[in-house]
Amino acid sequence: MSKRALAALAKVIDPELRQPITELGMVGPIQETEDSVTVQIKLTIVGCPASQSIERDVRAALAEVFKNVEVDMTTMTNDERKALTVKLRGNKPAKHNPFAEKDNLTRVIFVSSGKGGVGKSTLTVNLAVALAALGQKVGLLDADIFGYSVPQLIGVNQSPTQVENLMLPPIAHDVKVISIGFFVKDNQPVAWRGPMLHRAVEQFLTDVFWGDLDFLLVDLPPGTGDVAISLGQLLPKAKTLVITTPQHTAAIVAERSGAIGLQTGQEILGVIENMSYLPSENGPVEIFGSGGGDAVAARLTELSGKEVQLMGKIPISQDLRISADNQSPIVVSDPADSAAIEITRIAKLLMATPRGLAGKSLKISTS
Repeated sequence: MSKRALAALAKVIDPELRQPITELGMVGPIQETEDSVTVQIKLTIVGCPASQSIERDVRAALAEVFKNVEVDMTTMTNDERKALTVKLRGNKPAKHNPFAEKDNLTRVIFVSSGKGGVGKSTLTVNLAVALAALGQKVGLLDADIFGYSVPQLIGVNQSPTQVENLMLPPIAHDVKVISIGFFVKDNQPVAWRGPMLHRAVEQFLTDVFWGDLDFLLVDLPPGTGDVAISLGQLLPKAKTLVITTPQHTAAIVAERSGAIGLQTGQEILGVIENMSYLPSENGPVEIFGSGGGDAVAARLTELSGKEVQLMGKIPISQDLRISADNQSPIVVSDPADSAAIEITRIAKLLMATPRGLAGKSLKISTS
């Protein structure tokens, strides 16, 4: 019997799959005595990027119980990998989009902007990390195929692990991340047309092991092009969060990014005004004018027939820019910064937003 060893190994969590290795078929034969144990650990693939951390955690867990520990690191057989992918998919077919299911309770949020340069990706990354820090299970999909920047902003330089036909997304700051940037070498541009764009974003949904998420944030490309339309069709229950700046001209363009969501069936979740003002000893300095966020919220309220809230105003912050350049989200690197405080407040607002359970089975038992 190897009850003591299995109990210890049950505390070891695979860093990519976020489940105990004892539940993933990763534990092979165990030989234990009162003082010694020898165990085989089966990694998902050869060259698994998490191999060193798994071995370290296994040795540490076993050392709490046994004086002498030997660990044999090996890899799964093809049949074992196939069995694992079936388990991870929950016996659902391959090429399955879990977020389109009626009973899926993940809150999918499209973060959009009418044009580039308004800080959309930076805010998306920081909102994702803030939500994770607040205890939420978060995924981040970088759908800005041509202008991908999420890997740099969140500080991920590791490619997804491929297990059979399933991709395990890298995790940074407890956020699961997928981006076309993981598959492009040397910062090469992506020159794709509509069908290839649609296929790429579809694969990000169907071929990636997202697991059970509370939130999936989707960083949309600016504007109203093919990717926004494709994702609107693939994720019909998503809601749109519109990013604008205070400028009147920027607000006019931002309205369009919210309006395209209405055309593809997405509700408007709210508006965020970025670069709202520069804090100073004499009060806020409105470098880019004022009123843009309020104007976008009012116009989208009119278009949608439902009240659209201005969820927050992010001040101009040099530290926010520096943290982005340093690949460290400001909500982690400097949570006391004024921009970080406002982003975290907005994250709490998102958590307080009702999931929208209409039409979903709550699986309540009357017995």
